[in-house]
Amino acid sequence: MPTLVIVGAQWGDEAKGKIVDVLGSQADVVVRFSGGNNAGHTVILGPQTFKFHLLPAGILHPQSVGILGSGMVIDPKGLLDELDRTLALTAEIGELKISSAAHVVFPYHRLLDQMQEEARGENKIGTTSRGIGPAYEDKVSRIGIRMAEFVCPDRFARRLREVAGVKNRLLELFGQPKFDVDELHAEYSEYADRIRPYVADTDILIQDAVLSGKKVLFEGAQGTFLDLDCGTYPYVTSSHPIAGGACLGTGIGPRYLDSILGVAKAYTTRVGSGPFPTEQDNEVGVRIREQGQEFGTTTGRGRRCGWLDLVALRQSCRLNSLSGLIMTRLDVLSGIPELQVATSYRLDGQSLDHLPADVQDLARVEAVYEALEGWDGDLRSARSMHDLPASTRRYLEFVTDFCQTPLAIVSIGPDREETILTAEIWASTPR
Repeated sequence: MPTLVIVGAQWGDEAKGKIVDVLGSQADVVVRFSGGNNAGHTVILGPQTFKFHLLPAGILHPQSVGILGSGMVIDPKGLLDELDRTLALTAEIGELKISSAAHVVFPYHRLLDQMQEEARGENKIGTTSRGIGPAYEDKVSRIGIRMAEFVCPDRFARRLREVAGVKNRLLELFGQPKFDVDELHAEYSEYADRIRPYVADTDILIQDAVLSGKKVLFEGAQGTFLDLDCGTYPYVTSSHPIAGGACLGTGIGPRYLDSILGVAKAYTTRVGSGPFPTEQDNEVGVRIREQGQEFGTTTGRGRRCGWLDLVALRQSCRLNSLSGLIMTRLDVLSGIPELQVATSYRLDGQSLDHLPADVQDLARVEAVYEALEGWDGDLRSARSMHDLPASTRRYLEFVTDFCQTPLAIVSIGPDREETILTAEIWASTPR
């Protein structure tokens, strides 16, 4: 049986949560491989809306095992609150496992995140202030506290005191009071007691699942151009949401990835600061934001909206070695007579067919557009490609031809049923 990776092909918020939920119905294991509760996945199931920040979106399928992988940083209180909220809405969820190698986010991480962002002044990155960056800093500095240590009472007490000396000195530099180690230990020991039964060596579980022929779905968070190395640095996240992150954050090798699907909106959005070549800071952008309800699941912030950037999307297809594209939110564009798509950039009089590596250059590019016919009407009743307006199909054909990547799924609404599969999703590649 194959493995399947789902990644965001743009700057995040592409509706990956719905896609993972739909495909998770066929999966034995669903693994979240990067990030923390700076991500938000929304799943609509009948009258109920689930907002996930840490739990895999595939957790709503009772037959599957949901795993929080070693590449994640996990806020224990946030995780337990989310688990409690989910169980209050449905008792039918999959088994949960947490990697013993995942790192723990503590209150001092959140406070330092806020202080660092404030210290940047006019050069703010636009973080969620959830402590994600500082937690990954600790991981790289080799002073972070892993789940295996967190759920072991003696080790947790010792490690927390070791880290406290460093963090309290940093807080002093920012003019903040020191945190009380005993108070923090007491509170978080209670969380550790509840989390302990879920912690396991998940790398081995994932490897065994793959080698025994189970269907394993790897769930990405954020998007390609927020990748720490390959994104629009420094306006990026602190982990690896690209397809390669599925290996880094789970413990499996790249030859075990059979299929990689990239999720992209029919337009482009971005949250926070950073260059955005196709942004429409005008009536078009407002219309897309209002019609698509483009407000962050995690922060509630209004997203920046613009036309579909095919230069960026084609680069994402190559970077992730996509097997197929998943196009979402086509319904949001209904009623716009003429749609623009960016097919190249201009910089200093030269034509570019890719994103410049230097973010300062990217901020200066001018998008070059091609106009495509729009469509009217409600697409949400469509259940096959033939049900879509001809202009919608032509729009999709233009995108896939330009990106040289086949179409795998079309989403025309938030519900599970509002999904059109155009290819065999779980097709396995011989190893």
